Amino acid sequence: MRKQNTYGRGYPVAVLVGLNTNQAVVWSVFSRVVKAEKTLHLTADETNSKSVYTFYEAVVNALRPILQAGVRSIILASPPRTNFSEQFLRHVKNHHTWLIQDSNKAIFAKMTGAATTVAEVTQLTRNPEFKQIITQTTEKETETLLELIEKRLSFSDETPLILYSFEEIETHILTPHKKGEAQPEYLLLTDVFLSSSDQKNRLQRLMQIASNKHVKTRVVKADSPAGQRLKQLGGIVCLVKYPVA
Repeated sequence: MRKQNTYGRGYPVAVLVGLNTNQAVVWSVFSRVVKAEKTLHLTADETNSKSVYTFYEAVVNALRPILQAGVRSIILASPPRTNFSEQFLRHVKNHHTWLIQDSNKAIFAKMTGAATTVAEVTQLTRNPEFKQIITQTTEKETETLLELIEKRLSFSDETPLILYSFEEIETHILTPHKKGEAQPEYLLLTDVFLSSSDQKNRLQRLMQIASNKHVKTRVVKADSPAGQRLKQLGGIVCLVKYPVA
């Protein structure tokens, strides 16, 4: 896979974790390409429970920055006749309930197939099952985003929790915020808004700055429930978070 700039890759869609006997490879799945993020190794025999625990903790830590950026769809892939995905999920359920229970939970899905080399991932991503799983997990993820949007809309407080216009969103994200002030939390837009914008360079710059400022940035399919709601709101919104008093 040749190196491409951020927007040549498209927008982030999901995370793919390829698991095998003594290795895990974390891949970022973009709308156009898949990019390797980190390779992790089990340093001892797979029967050594302490080493396995440390290995799975390293995988979770590798996922953290991607999750913090806003991507919550995680695909676990392991070779046929293995249960590595199930073992990792068991570790998550036992030690990281925040990943599967709170309002910012990740959506996990499993599939059969090796995914630790570029050749394996290339073959895997061409599998119709992979595309189907991506669609299913991202749809579940957008359901959570929709709940978040509706919750913010339901507040009757005069303090705005959602910004709608591009100019207002841009100003809020670009403006430095002091501790204790309202902070941009999510930048959400539809794929149609992104592709049809007559200010693409300006929009892409805003998305990059938002990402650099750790604003969770998510492009959702316009025909998904969350995408349809975003379309009603203009195609792009910024969710604002106020400090707890």
